[in-house]
Amino acid sequence: MAKRILAPLFAALAFLAWTTMAQARIPLPDITELVDKDGPAVVNISTTKTIKAQEGARDLMEQFRKRGGPMDDFFDQFEKHFGPQGRGGGKGQKQRSMGSGFVISADGYIVTNNHVVEGADEIKVQFKNNEKGLPAKIIGRDPETDLALLKIEGKSNLPYLEFGDSGKIKVGEWVLAIGNPFGLDNTVTLGIVSAKGRIIGAGPFDNFIQTDASINPGNSGGPLIDLDGKVVGINTAIVASGQGIGFAIPSNMAKDVIGQLRDGKKVQRGWLGVTIQDIDENTAKALGLENTKGSLITSVIDGQPAAKAGIKTGDVITAVANQKIDNSNDLLRRVAAIRPGESIELSITRKGSPVTVSVTLGERDAKKLALNGPNQNDEGEADGDQIASVLGLSVRGLTAKEAKALGMDKVQGVLITEVGDGSEAEQADVRPGDVILEVNQRPVSSPDDFKKVVAEDGKKKGVVMLLIKRQSQTVFRTVPIGESK
Repeated sequence: MAKRILAPLFAALAFLAWTTMAQARIPLPDITELVDKDGPAVVNISTTKTIKAQEGARDLMEQFRKRGGPMDDFFDQFEKHFGPQGRGGGKGQKQRSMGSGFVISADGYIVTNNHVVEGADEIKVQFKNNEKGLPAKIIGRDPETDLALLKIEGKSNLPYLEFGDSGKIKVGEWVLAIGNPFGLDNTVTLGIVSAKGRIIGAGPFDNFIQTDASINPGNSGGPLIDLDGKVVGINTAIVASGQGIGFAIPSNMAKDVIGQLRDGKKVQRGWLGVTIQDIDENTAKALGLENTKGSLITSVIDGQPAAKAGIKTGDVITAVANQKIDNSNDLLRRVAAIRPGESIELSITRKGSPVTVSVTLGERDAKKLALNGPNQNDEGEADGDQIASVLGLSVRGLTAKEAKALGMDKVQGVLITEVGDGSEAEQADVRPGDVILEVNQRPVSSPDDFKKVVAEDGKKKGVVMLLIKRQSQTVFRTVPIGESK
């Protein structure tokens, strides 16, 4: 009897709970009106590029010829019958590719990715429901952010999109992508912002918005749009082996770059003239920092703005113009966003004490930023070499020849000759051939100096921070002392 009464009661309660949950669910957004409004401003971009015919075959043959062997006979017979492959030029062939873009003004300015139009001989823009492509010209490109600005002439009253504020968008917000994936024009996909501030190794200013809105080849250059109809990102990259992982350039970064290109200017970025690295827990401990926030200066380039302002190797920049710095990528982006010639204040921690430095920025020149190749060190022995086994590594004095080969003005530091397998030093990426210039921000010029600082200051702190000269670079590496071998 009780079971008969309770069963309908449980069923009623379950139904009530289900309906309550259903009512509490957040409804999916209706984006039909948004697509009708913004869709016409999104365009397909097709490009034509002339490439040298047979370049690939020629390069492959040359690689095999360099190796020698039986393939030489094959290539000799091939060229006998078909002629030299790629030698002396050859006809060019057309390579076609497609991407996306969006109009940002009624008179025909269009934003897309640099990689969509780079090297193109001909660019055509096609609007929704219009089979005829319109010729476009490149107004400007910025390879470092992968952005480009195009223009179609003779048009007015075109539908266009406005940039939104990517800084305000939150993880979990709905966004939609419109573009040309696999040549399927004006395709709309919906998803959310999966993450912000992603660094994927695409360039020096990585700060991508990650989204699970479906993005595929051909979406490059198209807009990522919020529910207010504003562009918060420019779709630019995908993870080829994954699904639902796409990346967009934040609109706040794009607005500044596109504004400069539209004014007919080259993109100008601020420049300090330093090399930098992130701070790990051991390094923070060695520097007496409370956390790992900030960017550690590993070298200061002579004659550049940082050197003129008195910034030193080992300084930690914690804020730019009172805006806190999280890491080196953050510092790079913030400085680059400021115009050359402007003076800014940097908050610095120097040997445990806060310092404020005013610096007038120079101009970043991407062409001059390529690192020099590895130096080839001359072999040479120093008189009266001293060996010191500390921290799982062996060091000795540096010869004049070795210092010269490393581009050093004078003999300083100690040379690492061995690093023990499995030692703390090896785990901290300390390598044979590195030259230790400083230990815990104290210069060392001999193995005895090295041992003394390690035994005193290092033991006290439990870690040693090594300033290392490695080929053409200087880097910091931090090694715990407690478990040294």
